[in-house]
Amino acid sequence: MWRRVIYHPEVNYALRQTLVLCLPVLLFWLLDDLATGFLLSLVPACCSIGGLDTPHKHFFKRLAIGGSLFVISSVLLQFLLLWSVPLPFCMLILTLLFGVTAEISPLYGRLMPAALVTAIFTLSMAGNLPIWRVAILFAIGTFWYGLFIHLWFRLWQEQPMRESLSLLFRQLAYYFEEKYSLLTQHTDPEKALPPLLLRQQKVMDIITLIYQQIYMIPNLKHPRHRRLIQAFQVALDLQEHITVSLHQPAEVQKLVEQSQAEAIIRHNAKSISQRLQVLADDILYHRRPTPFSMETELSALEKITRQHPDNPVGAFCYYHFSRIARLLSRQKPLYNHTLMPIQNRLPFWQALKNYCSLKSAALRNAARLGLTLAAGAGIGLTLNLPKPYWILMTIMVVSQNGYNATRIRIQHRSLGTMIGILAGAAILHLYYSQNLMLILMLVLTFCSYLIVRKNYGIAVIGFTITALYTLQIISNSGMNYLLPRLIDTVIGCMLAFASSLWLWPQWQSALLRKNAHNALETYQQHLRQIFNRTNDIAELAYTRMKVNQAHNTLFTALNQAMQEPGFNTRYLADMRLWVTHSQFLVEHLNAMTTIARDQYVLVPALAQNYLNTCEILIQTCQQRLEYDGPSGDTSILPIVESGDKDELSETSMEKHIERILAHLTTMHTISSLAWQQRPHHGMWLKRRLREEG
Repeated sequence: MWRRVIYHPEVNYALRQTLVLCLPVLLFWLLDDLATGFLLSLVPACCSIGGLDTPHKHFFKRLAIGGSLFVISSVLLQFLLLWSVPLPFCMLILTLLFGVTAEISPLYGRLMPAALVTAIFTLSMAGNLPIWRVAILFAIGTFWYGLFIHLWFRLWQEQPMRESLSLLFRQLAYYFEEKYSLLTQHTDPEKALPPLLLRQQKVMDIITLIYQQIYMIPNLKHPRHRRLIQAFQVALDLQEHITVSLHQPAEVQKLVEQSQAEAIIRHNAKSISQRLQVLADDILYHRRPTPFSMETELSALEKITRQHPDNPVGAFCYYHFSRIARLLSRQKPLYNHTLMPIQNRLPFWQALKNYCSLKSAALRNAARLGLTLAAGAGIGLTLNLPKPYWILMTIMVVSQNGYNATRIRIQHRSLGTMIGILAGAAILHLYYSQNLMLILMLVLTFCSYLIVRKNYGIAVIGFTITALYTLQIISNSGMNYLLPRLIDTVIGCMLAFASSLWLWPQWQSALLRKNAHNALETYQQHLRQIFNRTNDIAELAYTRMKVNQAHNTLFTALNQAMQEPGFNTRYLADMRLWVTHSQFLVEHLNAMTTIARDQYVLVPALAQNYLNTCEILIQTCQQRLEYDGPSGDTSILPIVESGDKDELSETSMEKHIERILAHLTTMHTISSLAWQQRPHHGMWLKRRLREEG
């Protein structure tokens, strides 16, 4: 029972964050200097925003860099204020200065908002504490945070990766069960495919996260790490066999009417799903897997296959279900894998050179955030607020990458703050002793961190009450901050929303065409691997995963674009249909990868003809996406003479290829129609795809 409590992801995270915040407060409470303890507890928030709680092979190096940036940000802001530089210009200068970190790497890019939060905390202390004391406060706080996190992950080894792996197995279970639970209702892709696409998106997002975690492990050859990497490779093989589809609804319906296939397939799918969830718990709670066998379930499915040899559905399900059962029983990958490399960080001077270009996305993001903070500081000065730190902090907290994420965070933040202020006002009218108030703050902090990753809005209520308690203890003026805090939160949310709308917005609608072009490129590379009959199984697995990730990027962009304002809905509807056919194509590529490993049956001449045909179609689709001009490719589907076909090739590899060709032809038609339906303003007036970079 204790394993389910202590290893539970939310409990473990809440316990870690609560201890790292409250231990300094406890120490200085014993030293009768509670105010310093509360000030020191601000630093872990900066470290968490900066990603310094991420296990990394260069953990202490990143900690030193992060701590140095915090000290520089604090000292520089205070000196700029001493030199009478207006606060709006101070915030703009700091943002543009630290924005170069995003050009180095995404992980280093998290240090920029952390350094800005440090500057905002410094603003609240400027004039009340000496410059050197504030700087030392951030240096000591960063050192304490790094020491605590290092010891925590020594105690709970591999916990972040175990949590991600457990979540991956659980999402695979949900995806697999949902895919086969409505077997006879897959005749309408418009209804059956969207929920499956959402499931697959979650799976691919977790796989990408685990890749990043693997490359941050200091010693991949350690036995503990090797076991986790092996479990990840098993999950990759499971994802390959789970995502394949036959896409023959007529044959499915025929088999269901002639036999008990639907009940048998559902029972097999349920058994596999339950086993995946058990393995997810075993990984998370450090348990050894129990023996597993599906002989009875698979024998019933094999019987259906023998009774209906002319129907490909039974053979298809039996083959993939048996491979999945083998993976679940042996807990060893079926194929060799090459772990996908991640982008290395740029050297500082090269990053600085790229950052100074007007085409730099990091520069645009920094300019957007800097101008928003400058506007917030300017409004604060206009309202005679010498330290509008709450407006600036609200801007930093609610500003996210993308319109939809920012809008949702603003809703949660504003509602949570409003309810928290009302609850805090009622609580502050009741007079407690200081010790009881500290205990209530401890409980609220733990409960807020317990739910913050799943329900941010409710967690904000607890954080707001805790902030009011802190002000009440330090200055005995918590009641005086109720209305100003609410007004500052509303102002900060409005500014963040306005900047996401008007200051260099990164609309996903505008990126759909580029993402579609990149996805077609990865499809072409993977087809070359398959048709060239490569003997490098690891490379084949690598390109297959790139195909799935490229499609996931496209699908994610489409989901976000559907939430963005001001765009032509007919264009998005056409692109949704394009993405649907892209999903079908990816599933066929997954199935072809398995066949290419196990039972490749195409003769070289026929394989080359199919490859040439697929490349012509893919390149034609790319041209339609790239150039808005007249097209003379009215007959783009070359005829491939397949010659003699045996039964196996006709029902496996060639069937998948023929459907891929059909989907590519449809995608070409949709590309022509969708581009005509595009919005006709702003960057959409550019005709060529390469101009969008």
